[in-house]
Formats: sequence, C-alpha cells, structure tokens
Amino acid sequence: MIDSTLREPLYRELERWRDAGRVARLWLRDDDAIEPTAALERLLGETRNYSIPLTLAVVPAFTGMPLAQRLADEAHVSVAVHGWAHHNHSGPDDKKQELGGSRLEETILGELYEGFLKLRDLYPARFLTMLVPPWNRIDKGLIPKLPALGFESLSTYGRAKGESPIAIVNSHVDLMDWHGTRGGRPIAELIGELVAELQDRFEGGNEPIGVLAHHLVHDAAAWDFLGELFEATAVHPAVEWVSATALVRDQMSTT
Repeated sequence: MIDSTLREPLYRELERWRDAGRVARLWLRDDDAIEPTAALERLLGETRNYSIPLTLAVVPAFTGMPLAQRLADEAHVSVAVHGWAHHNHSGPDDKKQELGGSRLEETILGELYEGFLKLRDLYPARFLTMLVPPWNRIDKGLIPKLPALGFESLSTYGRAKGESPIAIVNSHVDLMDWHGTRGGRPIAELIGELVAELQDRFEGGNEPIGVLAHHLVHDAAAWDFLGELFEATAVHPAVEWVSATALVRDQMSTT
C-alpha cells in the first residue's frame, strides 16, 4: 500500500472536484501486448475487478490466436493497433521510431494496413480503429493518410495540439521510468503528475486524462500505483473511467 501522506494530494484534488459537482474523465491504455502472460492476467483481473475499461495496444506482427482467444470474453477490453512490429528504424543517435524517418511512406502505410486488417479479423468484437504508434512517435505527414486505411483515431503521449483529421485520444501519465530505473516511477512523482493533469482540466481543459501502463515490464512500484489509483477512483463520484471507444465516438460526433 502507498503511504497515506503520498496519497493525500490526489484525495484533496478529487474532493475539490466533488465539492464543485464536477467529474473528471480518465482512461487506461496498456502497450505492447502480444500473447497471454502472467502479467497480462494480473492486469485483466485488476481492471475487471474495478470495472476499469482497458485498451490494449497490440503488436500485430507477432500476435495471433492465443491472445485473441484469451480476450474473447473480456468485455471491458478493446484492442488498438500498435504499429506493425515495434521495430526501431532510426539511427543510433536518433529517437526510436517505427512510423517515419527515412522509411518509404508506402512501406509504412502498407504495414499499418496489414496490421489493421489482421487485428480486425482477430478481434471482431474488441477491435478499436485506433493507431498507437510505437514509442508514441509518428511523422506528421502520415496522419492525414490514416483515414484511408480505416483508422478513426490516434493515441500518442501528451496534450493534443492543433487540428487533426482523426480523433486524438492521448495518454498523459506514464507509469514507467524509461530513462532511469526502467521500473515504476516514484509514487510521489506519479501522483503529482496526475494531480497536475486534474488541475488543468478543472481550470478548463477538456481532454480525458490517459494513464499509460506497460504490463510486461511492471515492477512492484508500478503495480502498487495502479492498484492504489483504481482503489481511489473506481467508485469516486468525481471520477469516471471511460472506454477509448466512447471517447472516440464522442469526438467524432462533435466534428
């Protein structure tokens, strides 16, 4: 369990929302799924127990029927397209990227279309027409080409900026310390970041707040934070956990 002094800023902010009669929208994305694992079982169990909608970003090139069969009865789960093979095509001094850089556009779009068709066929009841770029990076010039492939939404990291030809449903709070321990980030840091996002929305921001998980590499700190977050928010009157499917539908209905 997380020390109560660390939890307090989150509880205070949620009480402010409740006192104002406001409801914050949160959503959960988890990246890099390929096959059933013990870590995935834990994630599925916790989200199911707390009735938290979950979007799994699945890597098309390496997935198949085992994962599809495992998720067939998980009504709270939707499946998004996580690039094609999650391969880095950038140079050693550049940020990792699969969707862009020096690669031919037609090659990238061909892979994305193949991934789209594969996951759509594997998950007829779970498929979400959402692209989640590996490492949250995609060349801007590719985005206008996504609707022709069937994509209706895009999810990267950070607050959405500018106009887009498709719905943008981003993540904002990443559990993992990718540039340090590569384990779960410090609890105080995660809570502070979540509170900052809540404060932004309270002051007028309207983006849903996306929490980003990576079940395959979670350590005890990451699991502890996720469990504490679910416990604090699942039935709180000032919080609504929303499915990505509903968030995309809402954006499309207003355009």
